[in-house]
Amino acid sequence: MRLRRYAVKIFLFICFICFFFCSTLSVSAFNIPEKFIYDLTWMGIKAGTATLEVVDDNGLLKIISTARSASWVSVFYTVDDRIVSTLFKNDLFSFIGQPKSYRVKIREGRHRRDKEVFFDYAQKKATYFDYLKKNEKTYDIPSGVFDPLSGFYHLRTLDLAVGKPASVTIFDSKKVWDVGVEILRRETVKLPQGSFNTIVVKPVMKSEGIFFSKGDIFIWLTDDINHIPVKVETKVAVGYVKATLVEGMY
Repeated sequence: MRLRRYAVKIFLFICFICFFFCSTLSVSAFNIPEKFIYDLTWMGIKAGTATLEVVDDNGLLKIISTARSASWVSVFYTVDDRIVSTLFKNDLFSFIGQPKSYRVKIREGRHRRDKEVFFDYAQKKATYFDYLKKNEKTYDIPSGVFDPLSGFYHLRTLDLAVGKPASVTIFDSKKVWDVGVEILRRETVKLPQGSFNTIVVKPVMKSEGIFFSKGDIFIWLTDDINHIPVKVETKVAVGYVKATLVEGMY
């Protein structure tokens, strides 16, 4: 069942591994509303479904990521995960603005996780709440820090160049992480929705916890102003796990 767990968690990992705060000018805004649906497969077998969505909620942006196991997997190992990043709109640090809060609710078999982080940029503090353990703690954060989801959407607004490395500062798992990203090559991929010209990126992970993976992760983003994530692939103990775009509104 360990391999199936990799499959249903892989899309959430996309959200953590992306990406970076820097002074590069934004090239375009993503569309709002926007929603993408992905099949999660291991060895060609569907193991779950994931979604990635952004909406306007009364003047704030909400980025919503979900992952759910397929019915046949749920008989043995139920996965029902939901992550929400709530952001202020455009500011000096990012086209999309910086996060106001970051909520994670996870059910994976017997594992449960229910946490939330509130960001205070004026004080350079992040307050972490664990609702299951009923405790909280405040941490120092630098300017321009992102949570995993908002970091990904910031990436999509930037002008990516092959061979030009990048880095991002992200607060996750009660720590501030500097994550590097290698921008590897351009490549055409064929998916159920058609052929896409893409740019392939590889994060260099240092984080721990649910988003941690020992294998390399490769992400295919459309090579245009939208930078839509159309495919993700990672090697596991046996074979590969893939997240493939099957439906999208943008």
